Amino acid sequence: MLLKSKKEEMIKSLDKALKESESVVFVNFHGMNVADETLLRKGLRDQGVNYKVSRKTLLKRALDKKAEGEIPELSGEVALAYSNDKTSSAREIYNFQKEHKGVLEILGGIFEGKFVGKDKMMEIATIPSREVLLSKIAFLLKSPMQRLAIAVNEVAKIRS
Repeated sequence: MLLKSKKEEMIKSLDKALKESESVVFVNFHGMNVADETLLRKGLRDQGVNYKVSRKTLLKRALDKKAEGEIPELSGEVALAYSNDKTSSAREIYNFQKEHKGVLEILGGIFEGKFVGKDKMMEIATIPSREVLLSKIAFLLKSPMQRLAIAVNEVAKIRS
């Protein structure tokens, strides 16, 4: 049994994490072994995503009036993945979930100040990173110019 002071300390820690993050993903990690959790934590840390395991009752207290809407159902053993980037926490959990089937489950989260469900967090998780989107834009801009250069070159070959 936790002392009241320890519980208050844990709630303050959760409050701080929620205030400092752009997005939060609620994760059910029931059945995850130590090796997988170590691998998950290392991968998240490398991408600048924080991960915190919490008791559901303390988490619900910390989440009270932190965002608009209704808190998604938090079933199983719950952890938070959060970061200063709006999409990286959801994307990294999703990527780990793809590689290690049946180990993690996204329950929902907080995005842009609103509680969102599992489906919305899965949509957010599939948004490519900023670097990938920039490279796609560069490719799209390069492609028409490249085709124009090829066409001009072909016209020059015909005339000579």
